[in-house]
Amino acid sequence: MSYPEPLSQWRETVSSAFPNLSLPQVTVLALWSYGMVLAKSCGITLVCATLAVQLGCSEANLVQRLREWCYGAKDKRGTKRQELEVSTCFAPLVGWILSWWPASEPRLVLALDASTLKKRFTVLCISVLYRGCAIPVAWRMLGAEEKGSWQPIWLTLLSQVQGSVPQSWTVLVLTDRGLYAPWLFEHIVRRGWHPFMRINKQGNVRPLEEQGFRSLASVAPTQGSNWCGEVDCFSEKKSRLRCTLLARWDEGYEEVWLIVTDLAPQQAMAAWYGMRSWIEAGFKDIKRGGWQWHQTKMTDPQRAERLWLAIAVATLWAVSVGGEADATLPISSLEALPLLHVARRIATGRSRPRMISCFARGIILIVGTLIRGEGLLLGRFVPEPWPCAPPALRKVNTKSEGQEPAREAAS
Repeated sequence: MSYPEPLSQWRETVSSAFPNLSLPQVTVLALWSYGMVLAKSCGITLVCATLAVQLGCSEANLVQRLREWCYGAKDKRGTKRQELEVSTCFAPLVGWILSWWPASEPRLVLALDASTLKKRFTVLCISVLYRGCAIPVAWRMLGAEEKGSWQPIWLTLLSQVQGSVPQSWTVLVLTDRGLYAPWLFEHIVRRGWHPFMRINKQGNVRPLEEQGFRSLASVAPTQGSNWCGEVDCFSEKKSRLRCTLLARWDEGYEEVWLIVTDLAPQQAMAAWYGMRSWIEAGFKDIKRGGWQWHQTKMTDPQRAERLWLAIAVATLWAVSVGGEADATLPISSLEALPLLHVARRIATGRSRPRMISCFARGIILIVGTLIRGEGLLLGRFVPEPWPCAPPALRKVNTKSEGQEPAREAAS
């Protein structure tokens, strides 16, 4: 089958990124990810209908070919079908990102998160955070009712990712309160990375210069307060942690941020935890705001893991293109406005949300470039400075009549 020039170029790009895959595997991965971007969906019917127009071929043949990508070897037709081991692609995914990353910015932010799809799947995922977006680079799919400890899964995923990141790089690993565990903190530190883990305020802490323990809630007890220092966190010996504690409670936020890290107090800022909200934007891109994965009819976790590889590649492509364009957009300056201008009077100093996410902008640019006949558009990563203040707040409309509007961090 002959391919249009942009699709051939994309296949070569994918092949270079995944030397561990066979040519047929690379070809189908390229078809899946290319079709997703054009269709803005990971639904096989819509992706194949979009590709059939591009290739001038039967939709039915494409459906069978793309469907078998997600199958195990025993479920495929023929005698020479290969099993795709998704975990072998995690390190190449990170390597692909770093190959488009400027050498002058040797630092990376990762986020660990667990999400669910209805009562079908639980996804444990490590993502690279970038310009308000999240690119999945390692994941494990579990049945929603599947029992067992997550500890060995997280340890394995971290090991599979680490090999592609140079030891000289600074790597920040963010987790929310639901994932904090002493063993995870210690494992991240042993790998030479820096945990940045939010904890609950129910517990005790002892600053190193004090004799006794006191409540974690007392460290930054009111809105507008903050504190940082080296501490023994948690009074029980079996869970005690020697670390740096960062506490910050900004106006408008319902609760204090309590962050534990191995970085020295003068090396870390609690505001960096604001990047954790980007993981939520990443799940939105995978679901309703992008690839529509929430509509999948899949029930087999291993098949879903293989589909996620195509989702990760398509996300990487869209975010790299959109992020590069975002980096060149003009930035308005308050200093250029009159002293009494309303924008100066209400400015908070926090960065404002993007009007268009880098993910959405990337898809627009890729598809628009193809429509104009200008060929394949590839991007690069242009990291922005880490935040110095928590993200701006926005009001969220609620469906419950009479309920106060909730507030969340804008991504």
